[in-house]
Amino acid sequence: MEYICASKKGTMNIKVSGITEMKQLQQLDGLDIDFAGLIFHKGSSRYAGDKLNGKEVKKADLDIKKVGIFHNPELIHVLDAIDEYGLEVVQLYGEESPEMCEDLSAEVEVIKAFVLAGKEKIDKLIAPYDAVCDYYLFDTTGLAESLGGIEQQFDWGILSKAKIEKPFFLCGGIGVGDVAKIKAFRHPDLFGVDINHKFETAPGIKDMSKILQFKVAMK
Repeated sequence: MEYICASKKGTMNIKVSGITEMKQLQQLDGLDIDFAGLIFHKGSSRYAGDKLNGKEVKKADLDIKKVGIFHNPELIHVLDAIDEYGLEVVQLYGEESPEMCEDLSAEVEVIKAFVLAGKEKIDKLIAPYDAVCDYYLFDTTGLAESLGGIEQQFDWGILSKAKIEKPFFLCGGIGVGDVAKIKAFRHPDLFGVDINHKFETAPGIKDMSKILQFKVAMK
């Protein structure tokens, strides 16, 4: 298996999750970051629903893809957020059904996230979602990082032999010091990395200098 830098710019795609400020969303766009994750799970310390103005986000002239992150939502709540914030992508972090993914795929791109404990049979886990999602995301042991949980890395090696055959993101406790490890990881479907807590000065407040450092190091 070969390592792939699957970005349109020839470098690994970077997704920064947990954005809570319009200014920082604009700064990420200025840094040419690929995806920005807005969390719509009220249990998260990075909940964007009461911090970001939907109309302002929707009308902003941004190249960055806005990703709405949800955990076991009602379909209508996701559709409302897509419309209010102008979301281009939805990320589902719970036990959402393939049917929900299919319904949403008619509106936006869909990322199905899986929180791994390290013993799952990956091919069996993802099979029901193969035809209804655009991307997968594989996250850490414990509570999902993007929802404000424990930052631990799972053993990425469990993905190495899986025939995923769909672009996927690595997530969970990734920091600036993990660049060499990311570049050494081999899988033809590796599409990007999702970063969050280790690039913050406070929950939902990103350290743009660290993000830039990480982006430059990933080239």
